[in-house]
Amino acid sequence: GVGMGMTAPVSITVFPAEDGSLQQKVKVSLRIPSQFQANPPCPSDASINIEERQGMTIYSTQFGGYAKEVDYVNYAAKLKSALGSEAAYRKDFYFCNGYDPPMKPYGRRNEIWFVKE
Repeated sequence: GVGMGMTAPVSITVFPAEDGSLQQKVKVSLRIPSQFQANPPCPSDASINIEERQGMTIYSTQFGGYAKEVDYVNYAAKLKSALGSEAAYRKDFYFCNGYDPPMKPYGRRNEIWFVKE
């Protein structure tokens, strides 16, 4: 019952299959605005959970445009290639992040995050 507005980024946790495609399992995360951090409102929907994301070090790449699944998969593959075999990061999931409202036609920002181990 509390309006909090939209925050950025909208972060989607994806779980890649062996071939690099994305499994049908995803988790969408929204940042709770600062004024609600200490005491967030309780969700009225049982499928919504409040989680605290611990600090992390990430490897990241950024790209523009209206991102589709194929874009996230392609940029994740490019990031993986750029990191090579020396970088240690989680292979079982990564984050796809969007920073812009759907109505913004130009200058859009999207990122892929791999979490450093």
